[in-house]
Amino acid sequence: MRPPNVPSVLSQRPFRGTLAVADGLLTARQLKGPTWRRLLPDVYVHRDAALDRLTLFHAAALLLPAGAALSHGSAAYLLGAPDLGRSGAVHVTVPPPARLRGSDGLIVHRCRLSTAADDAIVFRGLPVTSPERTAFDLGRVPDPARAVIALDMLLYRRLIRESALRDIGHSRKGWPGIAPFRAAVALARRGAESPMETRLRLVVVRGGLPEPITQHTVLDRNGDPVGRLDLAYEAERVGLEYDGDQHRERERFRRDAVRLNRLRLAGWTVLRFTADDVLRHPDRVVRQVRATLKERNQ
Repeated sequence: MRPPNVPSVLSQRPFRGTLAVADGLLTARQLKGPTWRRLLPDVYVHRDAALDRLTLFHAAALLLPAGAALSHGSAAYLLGAPDLGRSGAVHVTVPPPARLRGSDGLIVHRCRLSTAADDAIVFRGLPVTSPERTAFDLGRVPDPARAVIALDMLLYRRLIRESALRDIGHSRKGWPGIAPFRAAVALARRGAESPMETRLRLVVVRGGLPEPITQHTVLDRNGDPVGRLDLAYEAERVGLEYDGDQHRERERFRRDAVRLNRLRLAGWTVLRFTADDVLRHPDRVVRQVRATLKERNQ
């Protein structure tokens, strides 16, 4: 039960502490007490309020000056690509004159958002970079693999189209990071359903092997689906699968066993890789895929 001195207007959502004190809703002493949790500088929430990503986004939005917006992975999460902003600090983009500083839980990017390009929109009541601007920001990060992963996830969630990515590459000519962005666009594919599937594909391609098809459905002689593969070389009938922790769940394990047996009976060889393979032993992955393709081509 909430103590009687908690104003209902402050009981659920984040608020600016200085404004609450100025409005007489709380005293400075009460604000420092155990009832309130500090999320960001001058931003508080009731200790019993849900502390999820949306709450943190609302907290950050309270600090934003005019012309600023939630951006990068935070924008992607809010727009519908949760794999890109599920944890970590909230990202915001503010115009250069703004004095907002980064802090624990808040990363500040300084760049003017173009009104002509509709760089910012309002979504679920929050200022957020548009899907196009979000793709541009995430597609030019220093880590090339992360850039491709971000674009893959935005494509998979249908937040943007391949043609729109190419258009961004042309319209942002001369912008910082445009070269790595264009490189990431060239490698981005709609089919990847997880970041690790993208990493597996990049390991194979960067290892000098032909690019596999993403999310390939294998059909039997009657045209009925046998199973779907993360990555596939159709001519050689070689499939590549990323096995995450979810594949160890009992029901998922059972379904995978049935599917893989059906694929083998249909003449397919399926190689399965874990995070350890992809992240720590990429050369081994490439050797195994190359050897399997060579064997199937003989």
